[in-house]
Order: sequence, then structure tokens, then C-alpha cells
Amino acid sequence: MKQTKDGEGVGEPRFYLLSKDSTETFGFCLREELGCEGHIVRQVKLGGLAQRRGLQDGDRLLQVNGHFVDDMDHHRVVRKIKASGNQVLLAVLDGKSYEAAKALGRDLSEMLPTDVRPRLCHIVRDKNGFGFGVSGPEGVRGTFQLSVRQDGPAARAGVPPGSWLLELNGVSVKNYSHTQLARKLKQSGSKVTLLVASSAVEEFYRLHGLRVTATLADTSWLPFKVRELHMVKGPAGYGFLLKEDDCSSGGTGQFLWDVDDGLPAEQAGMKEGDRLLAVNGESIEGLDHQQTVLRIRARDDQVTLVVIDPAGDEFYQSIGLSPLLFLEDDDPASGSRTPSLPSPSGSTGLCPVEGGPKGPVSWLMSAANSIEITQSSRQVEQKRLHQLLCLHAHGEAYGITPPRESSPLTELVLTVVVASNLKTGLCLCLPSCLCWYVGTLH
Repeated sequence: MKQTKDGEGVGEPRFYLLSKDSTETFGFCLREELGCEGHIVRQVKLGGLAQRRGLQDGDRLLQVNGHFVDDMDHHRVVRKIKASGNQVLLAVLDGKSYEAAKALGRDLSEMLPTDVRPRLCHIVRDKNGFGFGVSGPEGVRGTFQLSVRQDGPAARAGVPPGSWLLELNGVSVKNYSHTQLARKLKQSGSKVTLLVASSAVEEFYRLHGLRVTATLADTSWLPFKVRELHMVKGPAGYGFLLKEDDCSSGGTGQFLWDVDDGLPAEQAGMKEGDRLLAVNGESIEGLDHQQTVLRIRARDDQVTLVVIDPAGDEFYQSIGLSPLLFLEDDDPASGSRTPSLPSPSGSTGLCPVEGGPKGPVSWLMSAANSIEITQSSRQVEQKRLHQLLCLHAHGEAYGITPPRESSPLTELVLTVVVASNLKTGLCLCLPSCLCWYVGTLH
């Protein structure tokens, strides 16, 4: 605990690596609350992953996978965590320390390490080899430090001199002897993919008891990038054909073909053979062909697709990672918007308060988007009530008039968390025209 001149204590940031399987959530909510600064950790589930790791109610989120997020738009922060899939590295500060630091005008980014990410590098050998050497203590397995030839293939691929080798072609080297590593490198042929970490990054993870994995890697040096294509339908349509086909790693995928010259798809940058990864900000993983088509047609005159070319698709499949995990690595340079991508389970355990429309019903949209949907026999009815609340808030914009009569849904008992910090159990006074929506709020 650091003492300020005024005697107030400002604690140190805490780091947590949350790893879940496809059936779990992270076990907390991230909220933006009126009258409070920062991205606030709430509803830490008792016995859940976040609580077991040490996250506490009221913590402020400072960093996601090495990116400083305190000054970032709340919705974008949520997208970053969703895009992480089943694993995310968080840096948080307790609420009292956060408020004290803010009151003193502290730059919170200076409290955090600037680079805590390992690096994923893809190297293509030249006539002199890959351009790096390996050394390590004699007789010790899994400890390999890299020397990098200046201007060689490894240097051009972004391998830092003196970094430590963690994975080779998607496989951990922790159990490799020097002889085994040499044999694996020889078997790699003309291309090799390394996960490496500088001494500072390796020490950071070791001191915090965290495991370095490729899902946290900086991939900005890789030649393989996902692309986001935004298209507005023309008189002749979008100008492409979607086909379902086999993937190189097994299973099926959705691929883009017959891209017509001069039509929106071609103008947006679509290429023959691109693989479709996401539609309108949602991953299509697990969807069949017809479901994917319906996603594309959901908006009448425009669509946003995330795609990757065949070489990039083959690369990510070869190392067993989804390219959607690394969308943010393109963001700083290109300024592109990162789509909102769900984790494989469809839930990250986040329940952000969405910013609703401006005007007198904006608080209602916040309430609608904050309804806690729990597993119960009435889950479908709860979801329907959420839709009705949204309908009222947005109805006029779409020329829809919500019904005025009473509804059986008014008898539902829900937990509603409103962005203005209304406490559970407070009676809400609604205009008479809205009373049909909500019965008992507790």
C-alpha cells in the first residue's frame, strides 16, 4: 500500500488470468454506473471463477490482455473481453484505491506494466536458415533462450533478441530437451511459428503465478490478418455466393465465392475463397449454412462480415487458435471497430449496462438491458419481457406502437438493476402508459 502526501493509501493493481471451459462463465458482471468512474466489477458469483481467483465487488478494471482500458468506451471494453474467448488477463484496482488515485490526479496507466504480452511470430526461412539460435542450461528441459541474427528472418518476424521460447508450432516446449527441439525445428520445413516472451514478460507472469499462453499473445507481427467488410446492398445485391465446405482441419466452414466485379462485396475487399468468421459482430462458429444465411439477411440493406483469407485460415487452424481472438491487434493501427464477439459458450459472464436512446425512456432501456436472466422455468417469459421493454423504448423509431392493454407478464418477479444505482426493492414510479410492462420489481 502506497501512502500519499495526505496519508491516503493507494493499493497496487492486481492481476488475474481467468480460464474457463465452454460450459462456464467468468462469473462476474462489468458495469458502468452513473455517479461512479471506471468500469466496475459487480455481482461476483459466489464460488464462481472470478471469486475463486480473487476478484471483488467494486474493483475497477484497468487492463484487459495488456491493453489499458480505464479511459476506453465501456462497450468497447466489453467487446475486448468477449473477443478473448475462454481466457482473459485482467488488471484491477480496488474501489477505494481507484477513487483515491483519481482524486489525486494520478495517471493510472503508470501503475501498470506497459507490455505484458508474449509474442506470436511466424518465420519463413531463407537460404541461411531461420535467423535465430537456441541456448539453454545443459541438461535442463524446456528452458531455451533465443539469439537473433540482425536483419534475418526471425528479426523481420518480430522475435525479440534474448527472448524465451515457450511454444513451437502451437506445442509447449516445456518438456523438450535441446535435441528434441532441434529435431522439431528440422521437421518444420521452411516455416515455423514461435510463441516467445521477453525476460520482463516472463518474469511478470512468474511473479504473479500466471501461465503464459498463446491466447494472450501479441499477433501484430503476423502476416495473417482478419478483415472486416462493411457492405450496403445495391440493386443487384451484394455480389457474392456463400458456400459450405470442408475445412483443412476437419469440420465444415462457410466460404465466399463468385465475387462479382464492381458490386459491393468486391468493393469492400472480399476475395474468392475467404472464410466467413462473423456476421454483424457475432461469431458464426457452430452455425450451419442456413443459419448463417439468415444472419446475413437479418438486416435488409447492409451487413458487416469478418473474414480471413485461405492462407491465414490454414495458419490459425494449424496452431489450434481462432483468429477472432486477435481482432484487437489490428485496432490501434487501423482504427477499425472491433466487432462484438461472444465466447464459445455464448456468455462471458458480463452484463454491461447498455447506453439506451436519449430522452425520457433512456433509463428504461438501461433497465431492460440490465435484467438478470437466470436459469428458471420462466426464463423464456423473462426474455420476452426484456424484448417488450426494448420495444417500448425503440418503438417510435421503427414505427411500432406497443400494446397498451395489461399483460400476464406484469406478474413476473424480476431483478432489475438500473444504471442510476437504484437499489433492489425500490418501488419505481412509471407513467401509466408503461405500467403494463412491470409488475413486482424486487
